[in-house]
Amino acid sequence: MKKRIALVNQRYGLEVNGGSEYYTRLIAERLTADYEVDVITTKALDYTTWENHYTADREEINGVHVYRFPTVCDRAEDFNDFNGKYLSSPERDAETERIWFEKQGPVAPGAIEYIRKSKDSYHAFIFVTYLYYLTVMGMPEVSEKAIFIPTAHEEPFIHFKTFEKLFKLPKAYVFLTDEERALVQRLFHTEDIPCDVMGTGVKIDTVPDEKAFRCKFGIEGDYIIYVGRIDEGKNCPEMFRYFTEYKMRRKSSLKLVLMGKPVCSIPRHKDIISLGFVSEEDKFSGISGAKCLILPSMFESLSISVLEAMKLSVPVIVNGACDVLKGHCVKSNGGLYYNSYFEFEGVIDYILCHPEEYSLMRRNAAEYVEKNYRWEVIMKKFREVIDSI
Repeated sequence: MKKRIALVNQRYGLEVNGGSEYYTRLIAERLTADYEVDVITTKALDYTTWENHYTADREEINGVHVYRFPTVCDRAEDFNDFNGKYLSSPERDAETERIWFEKQGPVAPGAIEYIRKSKDSYHAFIFVTYLYYLTVMGMPEVSEKAIFIPTAHEEPFIHFKTFEKLFKLPKAYVFLTDEERALVQRLFHTEDIPCDVMGTGVKIDTVPDEKAFRCKFGIEGDYIIYVGRIDEGKNCPEMFRYFTEYKMRRKSSLKLVLMGKPVCSIPRHKDIISLGFVSEEDKFSGISGAKCLILPSMFESLSISVLEAMKLSVPVIVNGACDVLKGHCVKSNGGLYYNSYFEFEGVIDYILCHPEEYSLMRRNAAEYVEKNYRWEVIMKKFREVIDSI
């Protein structure tokens, strides 16, 4: 009889657009080969509101049993103001942070009640990402069976008082990168808690068709591509400023193609093309035809889109302020990073004007992913961590 395990994440579904959520689904579906896999989540689809979207309490998605619990309130209207005031204060206290987590959401007490009552029914609970209500409230209920995948990176929230206790609780850790492990151990002194670094596997399940993609969306010439949520948290406004400045300073037909749900405003510019949420086939076809994939975010714990691009032999351009993204570039020699507009300009120029070096970067990118992000190796490690609980 297979052991029963549960993964806990704030959102889950084929149409959910988010890094930790997508990662959770990739892991959950692959674990079904060895375990009975449940996912404990909410009925929310939109992380900006947490409004209940799904109607079913339970459903099965690709062999995974999904238990959905309603949110009892939307994200608080004054959350941004509350967040700004708290972050600007030099003091940190757990009680104010409890209010912070409730205002941010998703508040789903039914999920916590289920975790509490079902504790003995599961061999292990895997909590994915550290910042939300389900992890903060749920992991203390089952800490002796908890595996924590914090997806942590250097940002103001990681220094909350709440996390000084929370990060001490799990029975084991799974980190996505060496940089994440070093950060967590430095901040919370968790060296005595068993851990492993295993990232995620990267598999392209479709044959990219650049020609069909260009025809479908009417895209001609060279373009760089951004894939993911289009919002301020990903530093997209700066990307737009840099790209429009580049276009003003260079006589170039280069375009910026965007894939993902817009949460912030997108400038009206003839060479900025927003496609919205697209299918997996269109995503991979669009990436494969790009000169490079760009990720301007300062806060990433892994970035699946970067690894998918590299798997497709597409170099990446990333924000050098993010140690994880910079690490991908340095370790692979398959990408470049920038820390200012003029470095951004130089990186774009280099990609466009050095064909031999560009070809070498393409090969390096693909080899890096093949060597470090293979599913068979990662899932073997996962099974070892789960069975050790």
